[in-house]
Amino acid sequence: MTYRIDGPIPFTVTATESGADINIERYLVRALFTALFQAADADPEGFGEEFADMHALSVSAQHGGRDSAARHEFDTRMERYLREFLGEPVIEVYGDGVRQLRDAFTEIATPRSVPGQQDRRAS
Repeated sequence: MTYRIDGPIPFTVTATESGADINIERYLVRALFTALFQAADADPEGFGEEFADMHALSVSAQHGGRDSAARHEFDTRMERYLREFLGEPVIEVYGDGVRQLRDAFTEIATPRSVPGQQDRRAS
């Protein structure tokens, strides 16, 4: 079951077997991609070079492991990019959205029977 949560930028919460998925696609499209497009438009060459460098750093971080200098540099730069392009990475939820989120998580967290267990009890 999927629940729509209203707010300045709506999002959805979907129940999964192990918990829930929160879909923030609209937030990313409206906030992040708009900012990325503006940055690319302002300095296409610099933007392309910087992101190509981030790709190389990402590959190095993957090979170097969790405690490598490349991993720390990648994480630091990613956090800087998030702040630069998104500001505070927070999705505002208030009023009806808070109630919708509460109700969705309450329903998702309610124990559900597993179909295989129901079949065994019926035998």
